[in-house]
Amino acid sequence: MGFDRGFFSHLLTGTDFAPETLLNEQHYGDIRNFPSNILEDVDCIIHLAALSNDPIGNEFDSDTLDINHCSSVELAKQASNFGVRSFVFASSCSVYGLAEEGPRNEKSPTSPLTPYARSKVLTERDLLETDLGSMQRTCLRFATACGMSNRLRLDLVLNDFVAAAYSSNEINILSDGNPWRPLIDVKDMCRAMVWAISRDSSEENQFLSVNVGTNASNYQVRELAQAVARHIKNINISINNDAPKDNRSYKVDFSLLEKLAPETIQVSLDQSIQGLIAGLSRMEFKDNEFRSSDLIRLNAIRKARQSIFFKN
Repeated sequence: MGFDRGFFSHLLTGTDFAPETLLNEQHYGDIRNFPSNILEDVDCIIHLAALSNDPIGNEFDSDTLDINHCSSVELAKQASNFGVRSFVFASSCSVYGLAEEGPRNEKSPTSPLTPYARSKVLTERDLLETDLGSMQRTCLRFATACGMSNRLRLDLVLNDFVAAAYSSNEINILSDGNPWRPLIDVKDMCRAMVWAISRDSSEENQFLSVNVGTNASNYQVRELAQAVARHIKNINISINNDAPKDNRSYKVDFSLLEKLAPETIQVSLDQSIQGLIAGLSRMEFKDNEFRSSDLIRLNAIRKARQSIFFKN
């Protein structure tokens, strides 16, 4: 069963059917007005609903905290009341903010720099501190997503680089290229969610926050552009050496996940790039102005807010 606002339902990429057709049930609505009755007989929840990424959070900061934090905690309370066994929350490695002293692990202090990152920190805190009975809670601190999907996002650093190189033979790095980003392919994100709903449910493991990615996938932004250039030849890479310092820079230690679920991460950086190129080819992608398209989630959200169907 699925529940979704449907803002991006029309943005199918490289497929001719909606993924929701694979579900037994699909409900549409706003997570801020969640119909708790549909939780009857639900065993587990994978909670992904959010205004997702920093540009959206910066433009709609109060909505981000309301949707990503308050509504998430309220959903967890409702789930506990209905006897849901496992609650999986999609968190983010962005909670670490600027981390210059080495890779951050789950015991490292958080330092969120944006409304999006703050919403994740607050939700994790409340999932830990709120009395939710025996419901198991797992906070997956995902690395930066990448890879091809049936609703492709091009507001992700690697996806942006591949789309730019594919459509215009150019990659423009807006920073000096030095910030660190850990990456994870969407396929591995799905494997992590499957592991989380079935992980050890002993009492001492009732709550868990875990970094989700692999130690081999901490990259500087310029390294990502160079990796794309290995697969798409004759592209020009430009770096803005005069750009202000990007404080969203962090390396992450994923040793805990590698210990708990070593089979989770399977897709390499090169495989993610190859998958994106194959997907763009199937789409016959030629849009070198894609940053103005609905494949950038902020653009789609802005249009949705202007629609007569949007309700606060």
